[in-house]
Amino acid sequence: MEELFHSVNALFAFIAPISDFLWDFPTNFKAYAEIPVIGQFSFAILLLVGVGVHFTIRTRFIQTMNVGKIVRIMLRRQSSKTGVSALASFMLGLAMRAGPGNIVGITGAISVGGPGALFWMWVAAFFGMATAFMESTLAQLFKEKKHDEFVGGLPFYGRRILGDTRIVGTFLSIVFIVYALFNVPPQTFNVFTAIGTIADTVTGQHLARQSTVYYVIAAVLIAACSFIIMGGIRRVTAYTDVLVPIKATLFCLMSFVIILINLPLVPYFFHEVIVGAFAPHALFGGAIGTALAQGVKRGLMSNEAGQGTITMAAAIADNDHPCEQGFVQSLGVFFDTMVICTMTGFIVVMAHVWTGTIDGQAWESVRASKITVYLASVETLVPVAVAHVVKIIMCVCYGLFAFTTLLGMISFAEISANFISRGRGFITGIRVVGSLVFVPFGALTVLAGLELPNLWALSDLMNIVMVLLNVPILLIGQRLVYKALANYRTTRGKPFVSEDIGVKTEYWKASREVREHTQAARERVES
Repeated sequence: MEELFHSVNALFAFIAPISDFLWDFPTNFKAYAEIPVIGQFSFAILLLVGVGVHFTIRTRFIQTMNVGKIVRIMLRRQSSKTGVSALASFMLGLAMRAGPGNIVGITGAISVGGPGALFWMWVAAFFGMATAFMESTLAQLFKEKKHDEFVGGLPFYGRRILGDTRIVGTFLSIVFIVYALFNVPPQTFNVFTAIGTIADTVTGQHLARQSTVYYVIAAVLIAACSFIIMGGIRRVTAYTDVLVPIKATLFCLMSFVIILINLPLVPYFFHEVIVGAFAPHALFGGAIGTALAQGVKRGLMSNEAGQGTITMAAAIADNDHPCEQGFVQSLGVFFDTMVICTMTGFIVVMAHVWTGTIDGQAWESVRASKITVYLASVETLVPVAVAHVVKIIMCVCYGLFAFTTLLGMISFAEISANFISRGRGFITGIRVVGSLVFVPFGALTVLAGLELPNLWALSDLMNIVMVLLNVPILLIGQRLVYKALANYRTTRGKPFVSEDIGVKTEYWKASREVREHTQAARERVES
């Protein structure tokens, strides 16, 4: 078995250099890298930030929309029995956004770029909210009906925007399925890391990966994933509707308690973040570009704005107007970065761990493991008597972050696969491959004591590929979103008909009378 894993790792040996090159381009060229500040940024990061600024201006700062109105959209009853509620779609999107990267990614950004990276993460998230609005609105505009469900997302709107050619959508669907499924094993690894750390803390000893505990974890994880995934999107959203609020509330509540315990350190936190954004600590090179680049990159990779990944969740929602889901998913970016990532930042910065030592250990020896740095920060900030309990709770949150992301990846692969075929056998095949092939594969690598860095690098490569595919499509199709937004503002969210903005779609073609009757009926029920 170990030979098989080594063979797989060797097979993907060419991936890491390609991934690094694309993410770093053109910073890997000396002439560009020597440009002050800008030379710290890769093309991918400049592209994501640039379109975020552009969309913000063109939509007249859509991210500043009244939050109360967005919440009302999420909480209202569905207008039909088709699709899932706006709230369920939000939760499924947050299942993906609020993943392990909200802990290890933010810890990594601070440990490499200093506390100032968090400030630039906030800036990136603000503009990323506009990008999320654009892609989610397009996903809604070109969604299609499948029995009592909706399907849609990048392959569907990509096809319509790029000449309405089926081969385009098929290509985008295949790329996304590969992206999603190859992100499953790393998330499986994160689940094991969380539960394994809990087991180590409870028993007081380090358990080997071949121990009975790890085999039990593998069996339970595979069984749970299979049961949920094989039930389809509705079963997945039924569980994410419960798990996402639990993980978010538990994590934020515990983080808030830790902050309250260390209230005198809050001014220190804001000082380090603000000052570090413009005058970074010498420990991190003393250059603004380092903090800026780390904050922007990690922030965008955490909230996923511009990657097209959340468009699958946006498309399955039942809304009266395409823009409504754009507002909802934009709020998801805010909650992911401004709330959850900031909570992580509070703990890591206030603990002082990033300044160089952990219980006498050299900083370089521990910062390679971001989860170790984070948990050490947590233990530093809480009383010794409850340190183990708090550590266990945070590991539970980390495990839930990974588990819901895992469910989201497989579900989004299924939604994307509907573009290729909506046949029951084909869709079931995607579910089987995700839950009974890729999840067990990730579990087996853990049990074998391997991490397969070359295979994991494939997920990094697919991230940049998704950005390079999705962003140009958003730029080409942006005029449709502006028309839809103008329609929303003019009609104040009245039932939408796509012909009003000069485009024919499969779903938004029903007569206005039918939609207004449905909306009025729902309002009577709510009142």
